[in-house]
Amino acid sequence: MATALDQLADEIVDHRFKGLPPDAAGRTVGELAAERRNLFGGGYLTPVLTLSAEAVEHNLAALEGFTARHGLAFAPHGKTSMAPRLFQQQLDRGAWGITLAVPHQVRVARAFGVPRVFLANELVDPAALTWLAAEQDADPDFRCVCYADSVRGVELMDTALRAAGARRPVEVVVELGCPGGRTGVRGARQAEEVADAVAAAGTLRLCGVAGYEGEIPGADADAVRAWMRELTTLAVAFDGAGRFGPAGAGTPGAPGEIIVSAGGSAWFDVVAEVLGELPELSRPVCRLLRSGAYVSHDDGRYREVTPFNRIPGEGSLRPAFRLWTQVVSRPEPGLALVNAGKRDIAYDLGMPQVQAVRDPAGSERDGAGLRVDRLADQHAFVRSDGGQAPDVGDWLALGMSHPCTIFEKWPLIPLVTGDGTVTDYVRTFF
Repeated sequence: MATALDQLADEIVDHRFKGLPPDAAGRTVGELAAERRNLFGGGYLTPVLTLSAEAVEHNLAALEGFTARHGLAFAPHGKTSMAPRLFQQQLDRGAWGITLAVPHQVRVARAFGVPRVFLANELVDPAALTWLAAEQDADPDFRCVCYADSVRGVELMDTALRAAGARRPVEVVVELGCPGGRTGVRGARQAEEVADAVAAAGTLRLCGVAGYEGEIPGADADAVRAWMRELTTLAVAFDGAGRFGPAGAGTPGAPGEIIVSAGGSAWFDVVAEVLGELPELSRPVCRLLRSGAYVSHDDGRYREVTPFNRIPGEGSLRPAFRLWTQVVSRPEPGLALVNAGKRDIAYDLGMPQVQAVRDPAGSERDGAGLRVDRLADQHAFVRSDGGQAPDVGDWLALGMSHPCTIFEKWPLIPLVTGDGTVTDYVRTFF
């Protein structure tokens, strides 16, 4: 039987998908992919977002190697792309599961067969908890782990799960935060109170501790290292106090392991370092890294902060996105306007960068001396600072930051090889 992932190839190409060739309307995605059209001569409309097939493959391999070398399990954050094809590629490379942030995203993952989900939020919505209870009860192999950071939240979870008649407990990890940061308990005492509340709730089971170091105010390596050691100290203290239950404890379909988890895309080297210091506990420990932006990387923030800049011997990441747009106006000297704007471009962490210029004859040069200094809804303002100004009709390739707000704007993204051949399409669900 065809899986849900296979069935994506049967989706009909039509007006819903930006940038695709008008003459492809009525074909399936699989049929269009099989044509191996060229991006520049195959009828694609500008603006069109592309993913480099080579860069995606390189990045997947880079984190697979890093986690293996450091003895880490890996649950990459899927909310970056919400692309089931990429989820599956990560699972095929040994990922423990996929990290997600809200119930809708979990439903998407389950629709495409993801067997393990780390929900990096406290789940207090009764409708979502009712759905989760039914999903767990229907599939003994499905495993969902979510945050808990308040007694009130634990009480709401317990009430909703009891009302839903849940037969399997929901696994939770106490989330550690930091003063001035995002979600999570502030310190060991609050963590103990939450753990006590979980123990009193028959519908929940405490399986570990976790958090996210990326929201530490003024984060640097020392601050992240100190916070990570608070997290591992909490895990040791909880284990010593028997808060994870007796050895061998677990829920059906879940091993009796202790999860200790952190890791965004900026500090996964420090996370790996401190998780490597974690002493032996009373049962096996799942040291779970959750970095997600690495798949596509970017041409801005993540390129600047990737840990591989600090430890190049560990690997490298390559920007995979290019948004190809076209010059439609040269209204005054030194100014060109292209036909992509806020509706197409990620801009929350800075303006896009002009990477390349391609003229109608197919000649391509780099974007040196060109910069985007302003965006309107459907236009970007490109200034020429001493570089060769693009002409009306030229295509410009833009690099962007950051991945989470790029994927969300494009429901079907061509996967392109270095010679411009479109080999497949990546479907997103936001």
